[in-house]
Amino acid sequence: MNPISLDRPESPVEGDLRLPKAPGVIRQFWHRHPRLTDLFVAGLYLFWALALALLFAFSAGEHLDPALLPFGLVSVLFGALALLFRRSHPWTVLIVSWVVTLFAGIAFTIPDVALIPVALYSLAVYGSTRAAWIGFGTSVVAAVGATYAAGMVVDDTSLPFVAGNGSQYLFVFLLAVLVGINIGNRRRYVLALVDRAAQLARERDQQALLAAAAERARIAREMHDIVSHGLTVMVTLADGSAAAAATQPDRATTAMRQVAETGRQALSDMRRMLGLLDDGSPRQSAATELSPQPGVAEIGGLVEGFRTAGLAIRLSTHGGPPTDPAEQLTVYRLVQESLTNVLRHSSGATGVDVDVAYTRDAVTITVTNDGVHAAQPAVTGGHGIVGMRERAALYGGTVESGPRAGGGWRVVATLSHDAPRGDEPEEHTT
Repeated sequence: MNPISLDRPESPVEGDLRLPKAPGVIRQFWHRHPRLTDLFVAGLYLFWALALALLFAFSAGEHLDPALLPFGLVSVLFGALALLFRRSHPWTVLIVSWVVTLFAGIAFTIPDVALIPVALYSLAVYGSTRAAWIGFGTSVVAAVGATYAAGMVVDDTSLPFVAGNGSQYLFVFLLAVLVGINIGNRRRYVLALVDRAAQLARERDQQALLAAAAERARIAREMHDIVSHGLTVMVTLADGSAAAAATQPDRATTAMRQVAETGRQALSDMRRMLGLLDDGSPRQSAATELSPQPGVAEIGGLVEGFRTAGLAIRLSTHGGPPTDPAEQLTVYRLVQESLTNVLRHSSGATGVDVDVAYTRDAVTITVTNDGVHAAQPAVTGGHGIVGMRERAALYGGTVESGPRAGGGWRVVATLSHDAPRGDEPEEHTT
């Protein structure tokens, strides 16, 4: 398992989360400069080791072998160099400390165990608690072995000599491990909290992006329905007006007025939808901003507009409509898209039946016609029948579309809901 870095990151993580600052000016300075801290620790150890080596070199007398002195000095220098990597390679530093202790015991007649506590502390802080205890046990064995080797140099390998020094090492090593575990666990806990906060910040940003994408998809569906319905009705009315202009000028005039009215209504709906993208810009008029979204009450007017375009529509409603405005808008758009597809794709349709049934658990919309469809009225990109299915899916519903027996086309949309119904069920046919 790769070791977890507990140093302060050089660049902010998500949400500009960082490890908390260490208290005090001096601790903050060392915390901001970890490499300088390691260099200071290595220099301090090197000064201590060299001073100790010179002291025992003069006190050892005839027991000191001048030929081994260079090996001892090189091992001390190598140990100081290893301390520069105590954060990234704590196990390597501990193994080096064992070797340095052994060579120092042979060269200077006394083992230099100052490096082992530093290595054990680093292993506990930058490694793990389990690794620290394993290192503690092996370090005691290494220190006792180095003591025995030093006793061989001075001709003193008695059990009291080895055991006495081993007990001292045991206490020092245990103290280093306990302090390191305490600091390491605290830093690992803080790092886990910061990592969790970063995850929450990422999840927050992701939720915001998902909400924005869902809102864009909703606006895209609304714009498709508005533009598709308005242009389809206008094109149909314009064709009828052109055909009747020579023989029935009054009817052609009425149709063109209806084209203008449909265009104005489509523009008003588009302004309202595009106003959602202006971040509350005051450029929109108060009337446009306060214009409500259509609901089930406007289905009658919607049907009248299609009748003006030439469709013979029979509308039937059963039960009380839902009180949720969003669900009412979905019902309205499903009826609108179904009728728009009839006007666009049907050929020679003489009758269209629209049946909207409201029950306690669902809303069922059935639109049938007797026209001839050259192809299924669905387009790619989330519009047409595909867009209707997306709308219905928001309420756990489905949309089925296809030819019916005996000719014509049939669309059935079902919305599941838990919203309350109207107080009194009603049935209406127009």
